[in-house]
This record gives sequence, C-alpha cells and structure tokens, in this order.
Amino acid sequence: MFKSEPMSNTSALSATNAPYIEVNNLNLTIGGNQLLHDISVTSFTPGVTMVMGPNGAGKSLFLRCLHGLLIPTSGSIRLLNKPHEATTASQSMVFQKAVLLRRNVIKNLEFAAPNGTPPTEITELLAKVHLNGKELQPARLLSGGEQQRLALARSLLTKPRLLLLDEPTASLDPASVLIIERLISEATEQGVKCIFISHDLGQAKRLGADIIFLHQGRLAEHTDAETFFTSPQSREAKAYLNGEIVL
Repeated sequence: MFKSEPMSNTSALSATNAPYIEVNNLNLTIGGNQLLHDISVTSFTPGVTMVMGPNGAGKSLFLRCLHGLLIPTSGSIRLLNKPHEATTASQSMVFQKAVLLRRNVIKNLEFAAPNGTPPTEITELLAKVHLNGKELQPARLLSGGEQQRLALARSLLTKPRLLLLDEPTASLDPASVLIIERLISEATEQGVKCIFISHDLGQAKRLGADIIFLHQGRLAEHTDAETFFTSPQSREAKAYLNGEIVL
C-alpha cells in the first residue's frame, strides 16, 4: 500500500483505489541551502497521516509545500489523486499559532463560511468548540486554546477535503487538545483527509493511521501507525521513540 520504500505489515491499512498523497522526488532549496532531499511518499490511507520527526527535520517545510505556501525546487506533488494546483481550493490549513482576523469570534467564522452557509451551522460549530457565549468577544483576546479551537472551526467551515495541521495542539490545555482531537476524528469520519504534524506520541497513537517520519529533510520511514510504534524499521525512528536525542 505504501510506495515510499520496502516495508512489511501494512495489511492493517484501509486501502482506496487512488492515493491521497503522492509526492515524488521532492526537493526544496532556500537561500542556497537544501532543506528537503528527494522525498518520495505515497499514501492510500484515509484518516490522519501523522508527520513526525525531531526539530529541524523539515516537517513544517514539507507541509507548506503540500499546501502551496512554498514552491519546491524540483519534484512533483499530487493530492487527492489530482494535480497539486487543482487541490488548493479543497485544502485548509491550521498553523501552530492561530492566525485570526482583528474581529470578534462570530465575524471570524462568517468571513470563512461559504456563501449560503446556514447560521445554524455556525452556531452548532461554535458549540462543538465550546465557544458559544463568546460570539462577540474579540478573537485575539481569547486564550491560546480558544484561539486554536476557533482557527480549526473556521477551517472546517470551508468544508475542506484535505486538512493540514501544523502542531495545532502544541502547548495547549488538555481540554482544548481533547476538543480539537474530537473534531479531527469527526472530520475524518466524514471523509476529510488530514495531514497532521505532531511531537506528541500519545496523540499520534490516538489519531494516526499512518506515519511519515522525517529526519534532516529526508524521509526516514513511512508505515502504518501500528507498525511504526511496535517495530519501527529505521534507526532514527527507533531512537526517537526511545526518547533519545536524534541528530
């Protein structure tokens, strides 16, 4: 099912007829420094693909290439079985630090909502992220966890087919983490494909269907989550899971 490199024990994955993610020989050079090196990874797996690795591994750069915020130096990207440029309208991204408008909570949501979105849909989503009653509060005066829940709600309102998440729960309170994880699980049950960067091993075990593990801008391993956590194949992944410092 995976075509990244020879692997075993991938039968637990749910397969589709076409890949959700298809990256071939992706390279990224910025300012004369090569930051991503020949990354090739293919995933047919629905649900959540976790992107993991130590700091500086290239995770955020990889995600920004998938979202079109960075243009690869070479290589190709197909998402949702379509050329990359044909998927941008179907994508939404949530960053580690919420990017919110200088407006109140409800105006942030109304700005993102497609034309014709029923007001009841916005109200229901506010309740799901536990922000009902705070509709008129300035978005940038919310707590960190509340801001990130609002950012996720705004992304989901656009009804993306592909949701990209760059450590959206880093340093958040446990209640916000739980709310966000529940929303992501609900979205995947409705057919949304998620690509999620996280350093949290527990979170990756709870949400991940497959794991892309990067090290020094290279693909070190790609396998289903169960195999990754029970019998990783790469030296770097084994060290990472053992809590060792990976250089």
